[in-house]
Amino acid sequence: MNRKIALWLIWIGFIGYILFLAPPPQPSTVKLLKNLFTGNWLEINPIILSLFSLIGIWIQIYSCLIFADGRMQKIPAWPFVLASTATGVIGLIPYLALRESNQEFSGKKDAFLKLLDSRWTGVGLALSTVVLLGYALLFGNWGEFFYQFQTSRFINGMTWAFCLFGLLLPTLLGDDMARRGFQNSLLFWTFSLLPLIGSVAYLCLRPPLEETKAETPPQALASTS
Repeated sequence: MNRKIALWLIWIGFIGYILFLAPPPQPSTVKLLKNLFTGNWLEINPIILSLFSLIGIWIQIYSCLIFADGRMQKIPAWPFVLASTATGVIGLIPYLALRESNQEFSGKKDAFLKLLDSRWTGVGLALSTVVLLGYALLFGNWGEFFYQFQTSRFINGMTWAFCLFGLLLPTLLGDDMARRGFQNSLLFWTFSLLPLIGSVAYLCLRPPLEETKAETPPQALASTS
C-alpha cells in the first residue's frame, strides 16, 4: 500500500510541477516540435534530439516489461503504454500504481510478446541508446541545453520525465527478474542504479519467459509493499 500511495503522490506531484512550477511555455516550442516531427533535425540541439528519442527508448524498455506483467493483471497494460506515447511517464505511472505485485507468467507468448521478450530486441535498444548518448555527448551544445532547461517548460518537463523513467523502473524490475528465475539482489541494484544503461543491459541478459500449456486467468494478488 505504501508503494501505491508513493506512486500516486509522484504522479500528482509531477503533474502539479509541470502546471504550476515549471518554467513557462515558450513560443519556440512550436518550432522545435515541428522540426522534430518533420525530420528537420539539423536545426535541433543534438542533446534535445537525443533526449526526445531516449524518451521513446524508455517507453520501449517499459513495454518489454509491462506487457508480460499485464498478462497476469486485472488491468490491461496497452492503454497505459498507448497513453505514454503522448504523455510520457505521466501515462505510465497509473499502471504502476494500480498493478499488483506478481512474479508469475502463464500461457503462451504471442508474436508480439515474443518480440518484446527477445534478447535481440534488447540488443537493438542497447545499440540505439549508445548511439543517442554518444551523439548528445559529442555534438551537443550543453550551454544552450541548460538555458532551455531553465526557461522552457517542454525541455524542463521532458528532462524530469526522463529521470522519472529511470527512478520508477525498479517497481517492475524485481517482479520481472523473479518471473524468469533471475533473482539476484546484486544484479537488481546494478541494473537499477545504472539508469538507462542498466535497463538495456538487463534486456540483453535476462532469460526468456517460460511458457505454459494453459493460461490461468489474472488474479489480484496481495500487494507485498
